[in-house]
Amino acid sequence: MRGAKSTKEKILETALTLFAENGYDGTSVEQIAQDVGIKAPSLYKHFKGKEDILNSLIDIAEARYEESFGSVKKVGTIPENVDGFIRETMKKVRFTMTDPIIKKMRIFLVQEQFRSERLAEITTMHQVDGLLQMYQKILETLMAAGIIVKDDPEMLATEITAPVALWISKVDRQPKCEKEALKFIEKHLQHFFKTYANGNR
Repeated sequence: MRGAKSTKEKILETALTLFAENGYDGTSVEQIAQDVGIKAPSLYKHFKGKEDILNSLIDIAEARYEESFGSVKKVGTIPENVDGFIRETMKKVRFTMTDPIIKKMRIFLVQEQFRSERLAEITTMHQVDGLLQMYQKILETLMAAGIIVKDDPEMLATEITAPVALWISKVDRQPKCEKEALKFIEKHLQHFFKTYANGNR
């Protein structure tokens, strides 16, 4: 069983919550330190400043996302049938929708993407480019295996991911919609494969 969180972990957790709630510019080092229960000079023993905290949070979130959701570089085992694909995709959706670090980071990125080129690139990668590339690779494998019909993989990746991304953003704004969103997303995936499956289901 893991022990109590270190001061460094508390600083990161608190900073992420404040960044998501107040934005980067709306959060001060003093406020982070106060919410952690330490003095600002003590915070500087762990981080050079606010930008260092942000960079650490980005690194943590990126590693966590890659490990539990995947990426074009780390697609993981591609399911051998439609049911497996839907099951694995729903697992990814539940992770991205409910993981506290990923959810807060996404809310923060949505707010800050227009103020920072780096944050804009990260947001685009997770919500558009990286997501499409990953699913394009998966769908190409399913086509090669004869599980779905041969079609334009980029268009199919867009078709399968866009409604999911829309519902996740809705849940970020209105958390009470989570059950409705999961139900719709699963129905959407079923419909996608009803349309494109090669009769191997």
